[in-house]
Amino acid sequence: MSEAIRKAYPSDLTDLQWEMIEMILPKPRRSKKGGRPQTVDVREVINTILYQCRSGCQWDMLPHDLLPKSTVYDYFKRWRDDGTLQRINDILVGTVRSMEALSEECDPSAASIDSQSVKSSERSNSRGYDGGKKITGRKRNIAVDTLGLLLAVTVTVASIDDAQAARPVMQQLTQARQPRLEVVWADSKYHNHALNDWLSRHHDIPWTLEIVRRPAGVRGFVLLPKRWVAERTFSWLGRWRRLSRDYEHHTKSSEAMIYVASIGRMLRRLAPSPNQAPFKYRLTA
Repeated sequence: MSEAIRKAYPSDLTDLQWEMIEMILPKPRRSKKGGRPQTVDVREVINTILYQCRSGCQWDMLPHDLLPKSTVYDYFKRWRDDGTLQRINDILVGTVRSMEALSEECDPSAASIDSQSVKSSERSNSRGYDGGKKITGRKRNIAVDTLGLLLAVTVTVASIDDAQAARPVMQQLTQARQPRLEVVWADSKYHNHALNDWLSRHHDIPWTLEIVRRPAGVRGFVLLPKRWVAERTFSWLGRWRRLSRDYEHHTKSSEAMIYVASIGRMLRRLAPSPNQAPFKYRLTA
């Protein structure tokens, strides 16, 4: 149903937000044999995916005035598999950084890495038990810049050790993707000899891993300098109800939903709606 004849949802794109990503989306596929031209409103596809991620509803329970699952999920799966969602995220990260980063550089020179164990649905095709957090589910592993913007993400079963699960994330922070990256901050769970050996063998990873340790003698929760940025990003992502736990069947869909939330958050940051409160987040120390 056309957006012009339905009431807008809070998650809908504004005209300016749509302009920011319209040219990044793939062009309609054309068959050599001809065929029926595309009639689906791609903006409504994005609106439906954002609604589903922000509200947390099931695919089969999308409102009737939005596009049906049979249409939207096909686009979601295609953009998940061909890297479109990651590409949109990367471009928006550069746009936000050029406007807000102190260096005004599109690419960061520092990043933070962290993990979060979350409960998963019983229908997930893979899950494990995190003995430390007492959670049966999956583990989200992310890398963010000093603004808390998502640079890389992987989702694994929760039973995998953090240092082992970090490798797929670190493999994305290569010289080609992050040419200015010099240091990645992490907490003590990433102080691992096997991980250090693995990093030393990957010459396309030029940055150094710096462990930020807890102050001596401190007990309980403490906000670690530089490291808190990644924890804040997890908090931001948790406001999107689809991410309150892992409801996806495949881990690739879990990663794609995290990119959807990141994209939606950055679009609201770049072009807020008139009734939206301004962002007031400080940089990492």
